[in-house]
Parts: sequence; C-alpha cells; structure tokens
Amino acid sequence: MKEDLDAFAQQLQLSIFEETRRDWGEKVYERWKNPLYMGKMYGADGEATLRGTCGDQMQIYLKFDGERVVEASFQTDGCGPSVVCGSFAAEMAHGKVPEELFEISGETILSVLGGLPEDHRHCAFLAAETLQAAANDYLVKQAQKGKTSTARSGPCCSAKKED
Repeated sequence: MKEDLDAFAQQLQLSIFEETRRDWGEKVYERWKNPLYMGKMYGADGEATLRGTCGDQMQIYLKFDGERVVEASFQTDGCGPSVVCGSFAAEMAHGKVPEELFEISGETILSVLGGLPEDHRHCAFLAAETLQAAANDYLVKQAQKGKTSTARSGPCCSAKKED
C-alpha cells in the first residue's frame, strides 16, 4: 500500500512538473526549480517590500559599490512565477546604476522570460516595481546623507508598499 501511494505521489509530481514546463516554458521552469539570488540581505543599501494586487509580497535588496549594484537579492511569499520574476529582477540589477534600474519594467522582465501565462503576468510587474522602489530607497538614503539629490518624489509603482 505504501509503495502504491509513493508511486502515485511521484507520478503526480512528474505530471505537475511537465505541465508547468509546458505552460511556463523551459527558461521559467528551470529558474523556478533553481532560483538565483533568493534570500534576505542584511545591510542592504536600498530595499523595498511591496504587495501586489494578487496578495503576493515581494522584497528586493540592493547593495551598491560606488553607484553600481554589486549585490541584489529577493524574497517572496508568492507563487512560482513570482519567484522567477524576483530572481530575474535581482539578476538584471547587477552592475546597473540607479537610473538604469528605473528602466527595468514588467515588460522588460516578461521579454527576458519569453512571456508568462496571462494570469501570472502581474508577477513581472510586481518584481519590477519592487526593484524600482528599492532603487528609490537607495537614492532617498543617499540624498539624506547629502550624496545625491536624484531621489524620486512620489510613488514609483502601483503595488502597495508594505511597512
């Protein structure tokens, strides 16, 4: 009986993986199975936490050396596509100056991924908006130190900011 249940569970898991690979594409599937840059960063120079319209929460952390991102990471309590989009947003941040981070949009992330099913496209926008909010947080902190005056005033995104 236990062997039958184990075999059923294994077959079910394989079916889920194949369906996910088919629906999301190979690139998204592989990043979902092996996300990069996932985890909290302590001592981040810029960070943000936003909650999307679906209820998923995303955090992005940025570490700068000079004006360039040298480290980026993310966390999410969201679905597989949220994990993938957060991972790609963190990857895309590396080596960029803050102004370049504001150019990374949800459409940019979707393009890199090769798209997502319609009901998960919002995950890319949540990741991009959280990245932009983290960049803005860095700029605000730099402005407070008198090192820059380029912080954005007003919200840079439509997702809800979490405290």
